[in-house]
Amino acid sequence: MIFRKAVLIIHGFAGGVYDEESVQYYLNPNWQLDVYNFTLPGHERNLTHDVTYQEWINSVDKHVEYLINQGYKNIYVIGHSMGGVLALHAATRYPQIKKVVLAAPAFQYLTAQDNLIDKIDSLIKNGANIVKTYKGKEILSRMLKVSIPMVIEFTKLVEESQNLPSQVNVPVLIFQGTSDDIVPSTSSEYVYNQLCGKKWLIYLSDVNHDVFNNKKQDMINKEIEKFFTKNFYKEDSIRKW
Repeated sequence: MIFRKAVLIIHGFAGGVYDEESVQYYLNPNWQLDVYNFTLPGHERNLTHDVTYQEWINSVDKHVEYLINQGYKNIYVIGHSMGGVLALHAATRYPQIKKVVLAAPAFQYLTAQDNLIDKIDSLIKNGANIVKTYKGKEILSRMLKVSIPMVIEFTKLVEESQNLPSQVNVPVLIFQGTSDDIVPSTSSEYVYNQLCGKKWLIYLSDVNHDVFNNKKQDMINKEIEKFFTKNFYKEDSIRKW
């Protein structure tokens, strides 16, 4: 039996393990934690077109089951954006998952419109601001590589997952940037209000969607470490940094 805890990091749509490197490197030296990450199907160097949202769910399941088979009895999950949706999928399926951190969980995205055409139109209208706000070349490169079929699979995943938060009973810590142009604060608020177990929501002033790479990243990393390593996490339910 392994007495250390496993931390599994799940990146977001059109992202990669590089988006969460700061928290991974921060947690790695902790003697209580073994940190793992992986690349979701279709998110290799060239974003592929023939991937389904079920493959993303299956990939997360495979990695959780690997950790279980290695002997981990306590698994913590960090999910960023779409990775937050996938993290809650896993939390409803595996009792070994004891705590979850969500960073801008993408249960809503861009705007409140429901149909795909409106979403794409909103992406185009917000594109200039998004590229300016984030690492321009990197974000633009990702946007150009994402195919319409992949966007459709993402929307399917989000639509199929709306009831997930109400099925999660483990402690959940949520981070939401107030300047996020991709996932609005209402998304994190929706998740927070639906969760059944212990829950915390931290608003990050002037932080965009790139939650783990900003001026508050040291505070965020320390808070995640405290959440994972303390037996009793006694903080206000809703805070603003």
